[in-house]
Amino acid sequence: MRAGRVDCHRCAHYHVTWDERFPHGCRRMGFKSRCYPSEEVRRTMSGQDCRLFEKSDKLPNLSPPTPR
Repeated sequence: MRAGRVDCHRCAHYHVTWDERFPHGCRRMGFKSRCYPSEEVRRTMSGQDCRLFEKSDKLPNLSPPTPR
């Protein structure tokens, strides 16, 4: 993804589906897609970014552990 675009992996509403044909989903908008939901929204909304993005609090902490 280019800089400035919505990263679905960091969104609270993004989920991976079990459907091989449509592996990416958005719970908030209620759809599955072959591409990331933010790209589907951008294509459908004439280039506008997704406005329902909410940062997920479930992301792992990637900072190195503090030494003891």
